[in-house]
Amino acid sequence: MISGIKIEKTKDGSPTLYLTGIDEHYHSVKGALAESRHVYIDLAWRHVAKSKQPVKVFEVGFGTGLNAAITAKEALNNNVKTIYNVVELYPLSSDIIGALAPLQDNDLREHFEAVNNAPWGKPVVINDYFTIVKINDNLLTMKLPERLDAIYFDAFAPEKQPEMWDKSIFLKLFDRMTDGAVLTTYCAKGIIRRMLAETGFLVERLPGPPEGKREVLRATKPVSLKP
Repeated sequence: MISGIKIEKTKDGSPTLYLTGIDEHYHSVKGALAESRHVYIDLAWRHVAKSKQPVKVFEVGFGTGLNAAITAKEALNNNVKTIYNVVELYPLSSDIIGALAPLQDNDLREHFEAVNNAPWGKPVVINDYFTIVKINDNLLTMKLPERLDAIYFDAFAPEKQPEMWDKSIFLKLFDRMTDGAVLTTYCAKGIIRRMLAETGFLVERLPGPPEGKREVLRATKPVSLKP
């Protein structure tokens, strides 16, 4: 259960949540929007959308719904069919979500409200190019979706939530990904980079957002040589 939540404004004006109990923010305090767009939209969704449609996304940690909202908006603006599966064990209350909704971008705010209002456990069409399936379950024990093209690995930091950064999790995800699929994460720690490489991914250290983390990771599942 999540408790001790505070709403804070990040450097780019977008809001995030701070969990007092574990001293952890949901997004970068340097800019929630900037981080989400760079790490997940630009380096994962946009990267895959160049060659695959529809794009099947799996997000680890729905959180505030910001990543889903941005993806929904980009899918519509770029005419890219996107199927978005996301797991969250502890969904936030409607009161907290409501306090986060006033975003400067009206279109983004509408998508933010739409993905958060979507019921859990069934496909919901958000716009002509974006369908979301919100899964209230535990990543460690759930049956994962198949044929994933992009994974947004947005769990809390390894030192705060170590069970989410176990090699067994990455092996399960790797097994459900298509050839050439990518996994991106804000965490660029050496131990995580090595773990992804040991799993079988081709791992890149890429520049982080303009302000914030210096590096982030993108892990690509190699194209199989089997006929």
